[in-house]
Amino acid sequence: MVVAVKKRTKRFIRHQSDRYVKVKASWRKPKGIDNRVRRRFKGQFLMPNIGYGNNRKTRHQLPDGLRKFLVNNVQELEVLMMQNRRYAAEIAHNVSARKRKLIVERAQQLNVKLTNGNARLRSEENE
Repeated sequence: MVVAVKKRTKRFIRHQSDRYVKVKASWRKPKGIDNRVRRRFKGQFLMPNIGYGNNRKTRHQLPDGLRKFLVNNVQELEVLMMQNRRYAAEIAHNVSARKRKLIVERAQQLNVKLTNGNARLRSEENE
């Protein structure tokens, strides 16, 4: 397993998003003719470019070295039976609490790691 080294973990923020509430922080490329961020002046916000890309071997890796696999039902979890050392399952956001419980139980049997196994699980005392 190769350790994932990220070139940049901070998000790129939009020019003048710190100045105006109406300008959100999500990145938009500056297009103005005199814009100092686009012209790459010293001390300005950095612009994203291809050089910030991560190593292809470690791209999309979780900190524990596994990759996410989105699961909607128990049948899709069965795919990870032989791949449990490489992938971790993540239950989709629109799965009900009842189906989640079945997926969590089956994941324990298959020894598959769940990234969000505790979501929407109520304790037995409350039921």
